[in-house]
Order: sequence, then C-alpha cells, then structure tokens
Amino acid sequence: MSAALVIGGGAFGSSIASVLSENFDTVFLKVRSKKLYNDLLDHVNHQYLPEMTLPKNIIPCLMWEEIDQDISLVISGLPAKAIDNFYREHRLKILKYLDKNVPLVSLSKGIDPETLELPDDVFFEIFPHHKEQFAFLSGPSFAKEIVAKQITMVSLASRSRDTLENIASLMETNYFKIMPSFDIKGVLLGGALKNIVAIAGGIVEGLGYNHNTRAALITRGIEEMLRFGKIFNARPETFYGLSGMGDLILTTTGGLSRNKAFGLEVAKGFDPSTMIEKTAHVVEGYKTTKAAYLLSKKYKLKTRLFDGMYEILYEKVSPTEVIQQLMNTPIVFD
Repeated sequence: MSAALVIGGGAFGSSIASVLSENFDTVFLKVRSKKLYNDLLDHVNHQYLPEMTLPKNIIPCLMWEEIDQDISLVISGLPAKAIDNFYREHRLKILKYLDKNVPLVSLSKGIDPETLELPDDVFFEIFPHHKEQFAFLSGPSFAKEIVAKQITMVSLASRSRDTLENIASLMETNYFKIMPSFDIKGVLLGGALKNIVAIAGGIVEGLGYNHNTRAALITRGIEEMLRFGKIFNARPETFYGLSGMGDLILTTTGGLSRNKAFGLEVAKGFDPSTMIEKTAHVVEGYKTTKAAYLLSKKYKLKTRLFDGMYEILYEKVSPTEVIQQLMNTPIVFD
C-alpha cells in the first residue's frame, strides 16, 4: 500500500491531496482543527473548498500516531508564517521521514517580514543535512480548479535533479503537470511577490479601472519583481515562467484569488489590518508587502509599485492618492 502525507488542510493543501489521491492508495491529511477533521471524514472541506467533494482515499488525522503506513512523499501545505514554529516543534517527526530519504515539497508562498527569509531559508536552517530532499512548488493554480481536475502546470524547484524526477513521478497526473527548475529563489520570489501585485490588481479593478490599467500593472509588476530577483541571484527567465508571469496573470485577473479579493475590499475603503484580523483565509500578500518594502529600502531598489502598496496597506494612504503619485512621477530612466 502506497501512502503520502500532506501537512495542512487549507485550500491548496487539500487540493494537492486530491492530486496525490490519483497516484497513492492513501493520502493522510494532517490538520489541527477538530471541526475540519470531522468535515474531512465526510470528504468535504467546507471552510476552504465549499461545495466540493474530496476523494475518499484522503484520510484526515489530528495526531501523528494516526499515520500508520510508510510514507513515500511529504507535502507541506502550511502558510509561510507557520513554517518556523511548526517544523521546530515537530522536527523529530519530520526527520524520521527525511532520514529515510523521503522528499518534502513545500507549497508556502511568502517572505517573512521580520527576518526577510524565504521558505527555503527556514527549512534549510531547521534541516541543514537534508537540503537535497526539499522542493518548492509554485505556479498558476487555483485550488478549486485543481480539485475539479482542470489542466494545471506548475513549477517545482529543488537543488537535486533526482529529487525533481522522483517527485514528478509521484505527483503528475493527466491534468497536473510539473515543470522542473533549479532556481529555488526565483520560483519562491515569483510565488511571493505576485501576491502583492494581485492585491494591487483588486484595488485598481475596485476603483473602476479596466484592461489597459491591468496590463500596465502586470508589466510593471514583473519589472519590479526582477529587481528583487537580482538580490537573491535568481534567474530572470524564471520570472517569465509559470511561477512568475503565469501566476501573476492568474491572480490579477482570475476571480478565485484571495489576494485580489482582498484588494477589491481595500478599494471600497475597508481597513486592511482589520480585514486581516477577521478573515479565516490567509492573505499572503499582506505580510509580504511589508517584507518587500523592507527589502527595497535595505537594497535601495526602485520599486514604486511595491512601495505604493506598502503605503496603502500599512500607512493608510488612499489608493487614489498612490495612483496619482505614480502617474505624476517625473520621467526617470530605470
């Protein structure tokens, strides 16, 4: 009997569990909420994937002891902010898998606003002797569409070719395709920074702007993302791939993006910090905006779009005023 483990029962973690259910006899989905656990026993996830049915071979568990089979693949579906605490607390449990050469795929997208670290930095610090077994997945992929078996292509980055080939053989289906990469920083930066542009996309749409504005926003977003990439020695071509341009187009135009939906509410005048406190869903772009702002100041980057988003979300400057500032900026050769 083959088995995989997904840690975290959010929308994306649950959707990847549904992909794995095609290739594994059992997919354990580790959660901490008893309510979510009970829902998953009925093959539904009302909180994160309403009105969708999950495969019956996805087995929820609250305790590690419930995982009673050998695991061939571990997926981390935790939000970026939760990685450090969880994996330090459960380090020995994870090491049992890593010591058996089991690969671990992280789905996290974000930059820590306190340490300015990306997910790979955190994982490699906690598990310094198993770096070759880690991979990082990102790309244009709404969870609901994955569960609905819409054709989806994502980037998967790792230091090891063998790890990439192994994970692809375990995860790919006739609707879910993996494109390998060795540019971990590029894939992670694209996945993190596009969430900020997605919030901006929601704001401009909420203010009544249309296709011309959105096209300008996406183009400017990629330009500034490339500047962050230089800091981390990421490859420029990565930002024009699935985890960069692909994900950026999806989240700034698609109706299922949590970050875009958040931006739409900001455009209506709702306070960003208050909305973050009240929402049950993770809006990764909110904290990543602060991290991007601090990075741009630390490295003296010209990132007017990202700086403007910080002003809106953290300094309570009105979106209309920020847009006007951008339009009134003197011509400067970047």
